[in-house]
Amino acid sequence: MKKILLLSDTHTYIDERILHYAAQADEIWHAGDIGNLSVTDALQKLKPLKAVYGNIDGAEIRREFPLHQRFICEGVDVWITHIGGYPGKYSPAIREEIRKNPPKLFICGHSHILKVINDKQLNLLHMNPGAAGKQGFHKKRTMLRFKIEAAEIKDLEVIELKSK
Repeated sequence: MKKILLLSDTHTYIDERILHYAAQADEIWHAGDIGNLSVTDALQKLKPLKAVYGNIDGAEIRREFPLHQRFICEGVDVWITHIGGYPGKYSPAIREEIRKNPPKLFICGHSHILKVINDKQLNLLHMNPGAAGKQGFHKKRTMLRFKIEAAEIKDLEVIELKSK
């Protein structure tokens, strides 16, 4: 079993609340728009980190993290990217690949809007954790946490952080 903390769109912001929840996870996954390596450095000091770069991330972050992460966690095929869209409106950049080879769990960020949607057509779970940072139009800062055990995604929780 793995306890996962999923966040996105920190835009250089990290605080004690994020780190508090990160310390409780087995792994931390960041879906892009990191902003500065100080964010990922702080997270990596606590737990193993999987991250992708986002559209605001510069060359230093792009050298450290890929555009896509695709991996197996506890029997679940996971794909993380920053700009992915959502069921019925996937990004043109990934649309063909996700239809040909859908993961069980598809994760993206970018929109700053928390969404968890079952894509019944592709038989996958789509997650966007919203934005954990303070920059952007979002009213609430959010993250997700969940467990993966024996190829099952369970105990999904929305974490609301102190407002901007």
